[in-house]
This record gives sequence, structure tokens and C-alpha cells, in this order.
Amino acid sequence: MSDATGTVASARITDYAYYPGCSLHGTSKEFDESLRAVAAELGVGLTEVTDWNCCGASSGHTTDHLLGVALPARNLAMAESQGFADVIAPCAACYNRLAAARLAVAEEEGLAEKMPDILGRAFGNTVQVHNALTMLKAFIPDIEADVAAGLREPNPIKGVKLASYYGCLLVRPVEVCGYDDPEQPTSMDDIVAACGGETVDWDYKVECCGGSFSVSRTGSVLRLGRAIIENARHHGAEAIVVACPLCHSNLDLRQAAMAERGAEPMPILFVTQVVGLALGLSPVDLGLARHFVDTEPFLAGLLRRAEARVIEEQRLKEEAAAKAAARAEKQKAAKKAEPAAVAAEAASEESPDAGGDA
Repeated sequence: MSDATGTVASARITDYAYYPGCSLHGTSKEFDESLRAVAAELGVGLTEVTDWNCCGASSGHTTDHLLGVALPARNLAMAESQGFADVIAPCAACYNRLAAARLAVAEEEGLAEKMPDILGRAFGNTVQVHNALTMLKAFIPDIEADVAAGLREPNPIKGVKLASYYGCLLVRPVEVCGYDDPEQPTSMDDIVAACGGETVDWDYKVECCGGSFSVSRTGSVLRLGRAIIENARHHGAEAIVVACPLCHSNLDLRQAAMAERGAEPMPILFVTQVVGLALGLSPVDLGLARHFVDTEPFLAGLLRRAEARVIEEQRLKEEAAAKAAARAEKQKAAKKAEPAAVAAEAASEESPDAGGDA
């Protein structure tokens, strides 16, 4: 069902082991809430990995290579022992660490043989690793069908200009991720487009937000985050879409400090929240009230636009129907008048020539 990189190949996976990691149980609960809500709407089963542990991001693998492999590998082993072939790690850092561990165990000489002793359990390294983008991309046809059917009109995402921000860890390094172009990725853009949004072409979609320097080098994070937001705004974006808790924290939390220099706040949405809104899910169920940049005015504006769009579409539909009815009536009248016109022409042909002999 999946290729070597964890990308969905031929069939949709409908049951995943779920590795939330530390962020989705802590500072990014809205990512967890929106992912679970969207998964339920799409018919995807998520079973949280029993007794999961921290994957070591972002300091474990910089401290000791073996530790950096063993910590995420234990989570893969736990998912494997629960009978799952696929695990979803929504956090970009967690996804990166689990996928890197899987690759290391598969390719580094002697590492696979050491793992059972280190982990204290059997480990076949059979579980494929996915993130939120690879999961959602497999369901693009379902999302498009639901949105196109208009079952939950009005769709607040339709026509909204959104900047897809991938950051550092979702698509790089390519040998670990490999499901998208590391410099010009499109997977998130494809998901946004399926929801009816307009993706903007901008310059900072894979630039660093400052990562884990949020506490130690706040000034750098502010500078990098401001550049990302300003570039997105310059290219017409109304909001930025992310799939990484750390990127969301740096771009959402730090805007209060950025605003001191005159920057207008810009909503930072998780991609699962965008999908959820397009599918008609409640902002409450999607955790949209948890953001530091208030999303309520933004959402209210989207709903007003969506309602106005529906009214205008209905007006145009009624206008088109009225024109079609008028054309039909005109054609009907012309058809009805045709026999009389033919009879008059025949009578004219049979009458004596007024200019003939007397």
C-alpha cells in the first residue's frame, strides 16, 4: 500500500497507528483536534500507539546517533506490535525522526540486529511512516467530491488565497522524506486546491522559521518569521497554512512581538483545519479558538464572503434560467406562427398577377 518513503501508492489506507508526539498532546492540541475530526469525516481510523515515548526531537539525535534512532524506533516497534503497517506522525519533527529511524535501521550495517536488544522487544522495521500531508493527499478525490457536491454550503475556503508553508522538516532531507520536491513542493498546495482555496506562488514556502531557537534566539525567530509573513502577504495570501507545530508556534505566537513594528496579524492555520472548514466542520471542533492570532474575525469574513457568493451564484442561476425560459418561449411562439406564415405565402403565390392582361 505504500512505497519505500511512506507515500501512499495505490490504495487508500483507512486505519493508521497514531503517534501524536509531545506537541499534539501539549502546545498544539488544535492540530490533534482538527486531525481527529477530519479523519473521522473521511472515514479514517486512528489508534493511538500504546505507551508511546518522545521521539527525541529536536535534541536527541544531536546528542547521540544511536539514541536518536532508538527513541523513534521504539514507537515504530510499538505500532508494529499492535499489528499496524502504517503510522501517522502529524508533527513534522516527529515524522522526520520516525522516518529517519526507519531508514537508518534499514540501511546502516548491523543496526537492525541491535534493535531488539536495545528496545527490549522484537522489531522487524515493517511500519511505514506518514505525515498529515501524505495522509490527506491520498483522500484528495474524496475531499474534492464532498466540496463539489456542495453538501455543506457555503464553503468558506472557496476562493481564499492561502500560502502553503512547508518549512524545513516536512520535505527534507529528500532521502528521508522523498514524497515531494524538496525545493518546490506541491502536496499541501494540492490539498488546499481540493478544498477550493487558491494557492499563492511565493518565495518562502520552504524557508526556516527559526525552529527550536524560539526561546534561545528569539530575535532571530522574529526576523525570520516576519520575513515569511511579509512575503506571503506581498504575494496576496490571506492566511498561511502549515503542518508543523513548531512552525505554527513561531509564526502564530510571535506575531504579538512582530506587531510592535507595525506588522498586521495574519492567521496561521493547520492544513487539517483548512480541510475541516471546507468539509463543513465546526471551528470549535477544529480548535480554531486556541490560536494566539484571533481567527474569529478572519472566519467571520470568510463566512460573509461565502454567503454573498452563494447569493450571487443563486442570482446568476435564476437569471440564466429566466433567459433560457424567455428563449424557449420565443422559439415556441415562432414555431406556432410558422404554419400561418407558410399559408399566407402559399395564398400569395396562387393569386392572379396584378400586373397581367385585363
